[in-house]
Amino acid sequence: MMNALADIWNNLDWSVPAQLLLRVVPALLCITLHELSHGFTACLLGDTTARDAGRLTLNPVRHIDPMGLLMMIVFRVGWAKPVPVNMYRFRDPKGGMALTALAGPVSNLVICVVFLFLYGVCYTPLYVTARLGDFGRTLMEMFYLTAYISLGMGLFNLLPVPPLDGSKVLFAVLPENAYEVLMRYERYGMIALMMLVWSGFLGSPLTTAVSWLFDRLFAVAVFGFRLTGGLR
Repeated sequence: MMNALADIWNNLDWSVPAQLLLRVVPALLCITLHELSHGFTACLLGDTTARDAGRLTLNPVRHIDPMGLLMMIVFRVGWAKPVPVNMYRFRDPKGGMALTALAGPVSNLVICVVFLFLYGVCYTPLYVTARLGDFGRTLMEMFYLTAYISLGMGLFNLLPVPPLDGSKVLFAVLPENAYEVLMRYERYGMIALMMLVWSGFLGSPLTTAVSWLFDRLFAVAVFGFRLTGGLR
């Protein structure tokens, strides 16, 4: 019996769960730091709503939106559960809201740059010489995916469609009555976005934009590679 179970265990194909894990871990990291950046920025500007709600935490469970996480895993663009913000606690409500909204996508850009740098620095020891074997190469793949997913999340959230961050930035330049009309249809914005991404109408152009910018930011990885002496 034990031998049969051992044979089944040894013959299992672990590639699928491994690939799933490779996407889930970077997605959780990007979501957590994205929302933490919103809450931390709001707190610095005078609104402690996120802190009072327990959202200034590195616990990813507090930030997960199941559908947004699924979109990130499948399409590499998605969203998290919004951090609560009370704009009327800001000295400048419009400006404070815009800065708080921008903090999320900016954090995603920073994550992308940091992990591209790590990819370049670790390329020789972990990938070329394979000092840590398969684990090292898996770690390298995770660095790469984290950078790409983070950039995708940042660009996606900059779209000026409620409830994404871009709509909050748009609020800073819109008259209040126009913004009220925009927010009235916020509940339908996410449904429309999901339909556009699933249909490929938005997903394809967005993927093209992410890939174009990622290719240019990859210079950071090249810099990290050269900084460590390359293959020498």
